Amino acid sequence: MVFSAPVRLWLLPNAALLVALTLWGIVRYPHLPSRIPQHLGTDGVDAWTERSIGSAFVLVFVYVGVTVLLTAGAELTLRVTPQAELPEEAAPFGNALVRSSLNRPRTRASALRTARALLVLNACTGVSLLISCGVLWRSTADPAVPGWMFPAMLLPLLAGTAGTVTAAVRDRRTPVK
Repeated sequence: MVFSAPVRLWLLPNAALLVALTLWGIVRYPHLPSRIPQHLGTDGVDAWTERSIGSAFVLVFVYVGVTVLLTAGAELTLRVTPQAELPEEAAPFGNALVRSSLNRPRTRASALRTARALLVLNACTGVSLLISCGVLWRSTADPAVPGWMFPAMLLPLLAGTAGTVTAAVRDRRTPVK
């Protein structure tokens, strides 16, 4: 799939995060203990698993999946005909076309804002997973997790979600010309 220029540009930070996560995991893997964290609870690590490629790189695989989905969403957002460019004349199917346009971006500019917001959300997800890998790839099997870890993992996700919601609200306030 060939991505449009805006998606390629805004995908670069996501690709850099993915490469950084992968390289960091490759460097850390030989030094991991035989049991690594599988789940973080309120009291720290509450489940363990045997070290394997799958268990050690699960967060990298999750980030690859999220990147594919959000990049596809951004690309499709840019490829959909905006409401402002839909034909005005009502063909026999025209009323259904107008009704189905409720989830379309209103203008090309709002489609671009939404696509960028999705890719920023993806980068924020990568930062959150990068922080999570700090726990997963420790060289000791310590169940304790610093108290600041959960807020540090949550904050990038909240920031990315806020940007995406802001882009969507701004799109709904943009009049169709």
